[in-house]
Amino acid sequence: MNPQHSASASGASGFKAHLKKDALSGFFVFLLALPLSLGIAKASGFPPAMGVLTAMIGGLFVSFFNVAEMTIKGPAAGLITICAASIAELGWEATSGVIVVMALLQFLIGAFKLGSLSDFFPHSVVHGMLAAIGIIIIAKQIPVLLGDEPSLYAGEGPVELLLDIPRFISHAHWHIGIVGVLSLLILVLQPRLPWKALRSVPGPMVVLLIAVPLSLYWHFSESEPSYSLVHIGDFWGNLGLHADFTAIGTFAFWKYVVMFLFVNSLESLLTVKAVDGLDPQGRKANPSADLTGLAAGNALSGLLGGLPMISEVVRSSANVGFGARTKWSNFFHGLFLLIAMLLVIPWIELIPNAALSAMLIYAGFRLASPNEFKGVYAIGKDQLTIFLVTIAVTLLEDLLLGVAAGILVKLAFHLARGVRFKELFKTQATVWREGAVAHVKLGRVAVFTTILGHQKIFQSIPLTSKVVLHLDALYFMDHSFFEVLQRWEMEVNRAGGQFTWSGSEGLTLLSDHPKAARKRMAS
Repeated sequence: MNPQHSASASGASGFKAHLKKDALSGFFVFLLALPLSLGIAKASGFPPAMGVLTAMIGGLFVSFFNVAEMTIKGPAAGLITICAASIAELGWEATSGVIVVMALLQFLIGAFKLGSLSDFFPHSVVHGMLAAIGIIIIAKQIPVLLGDEPSLYAGEGPVELLLDIPRFISHAHWHIGIVGVLSLLILVLQPRLPWKALRSVPGPMVVLLIAVPLSLYWHFSESEPSYSLVHIGDFWGNLGLHADFTAIGTFAFWKYVVMFLFVNSLESLLTVKAVDGLDPQGRKANPSADLTGLAAGNALSGLLGGLPMISEVVRSSANVGFGARTKWSNFFHGLFLLIAMLLVIPWIELIPNAALSAMLIYAGFRLASPNEFKGVYAIGKDQLTIFLVTIAVTLLEDLLLGVAAGILVKLAFHLARGVRFKELFKTQATVWREGAVAHVKLGRVAVFTTILGHQKIFQSIPLTSKVVLHLDALYFMDHSFFEVLQRWEMEVNRAGGQFTWSGSEGLTLLSDHPKAARKRMAS
């Protein structure tokens, strides 16, 4: 049976049919989202409560748009570095204005159905960007983990922060540091425990169950500096319109609009694709429609002083694992956050910031884990070079320059392998039909810069067709293009069509990885 026909419906019928599963999943995601939202906001330079407000909007508001069923919308660690830089240069309220303008542009991208633009960026560059963000998060959170005085590290870049770790250790407040290090150990070790019941409890909740009692035992509120605990204050009294557009005529304002738009949209679209692959019901989201709904949430969040939100991968994958069936689970996660802001703010203010920093360091490690480096290297040494160049330039300069450097290095590799410059931007494909069979013949070169043009051709062919893909004229295909073809094959077969590869004989993989670039060698 086609899974699309048996997928759970949303709307009122989905709410009634799956209330228990979606509410339960939403509650577990809420347990993850509450501390992470607080930590992400604080690390971004926003008032901590704004992180919770952003996640509330992502659940209670964005769920009513045509967004991907299993994704959770909220603030993300991947945007911390841009948020913090924007607030340092423009201030909180002007940054809120930046987010609103970014959201309007994001809405246009979705409205004009340009969600597939994310395919233009090579995977090694995207993973390098995310790994660099992970390293920056770790660098910025180490002194927070140890309870250092904020003035000790104010204004330092990621490389300086990493070099200053011995100084941070020597100036640590050790009661705070013990809570931070213990929290980090819990997050690292809990998934490896042999007892399934303990592994099933959300790690951040385990951290809070230990960190909060320790902060009470050691009397953090009296004995430690004020920065040691979360401070929310009068959440409801401070709720209002905070976006300021007075800096809209400056270069800095538009620089951050572009940076937010790029990372926010790209990371969200990649998450939607990843979670589609996890959905046990086989549903496929409309990326442009999801981006439109996300833009509406970002606009409202920015107006109210909240953070930019994305389709967040960790919470979304957890949502699938907790048994959610429809996007009502995202709504319930927002509803539980709302209840928390109504009833338990005094308890939330007992959370040590060191515990939140441990969660962020763990999130940063997931972005920049050794497995990321190994995975890229397995595809090819050239991909590792692109990955490392993206990381290095991002750490030393900024994110946009890092991405640009990675793309230029990838183009240089393609030219060195015999791809002509004009072929880097030329769609080469021929389509013809023989009865019920659609034939697609690729030209000499198929690389990441030609994906968008080729996708228009692929999308013109109904997914229920019998498709024969001819590669006999192909000289070179990079791994980004190959992954697009694999995804097209999966969609055709899932929809009831039939996909056949023809003419791949003579194409040689450039590494042992099955998704590596391939080239036709001279005989």
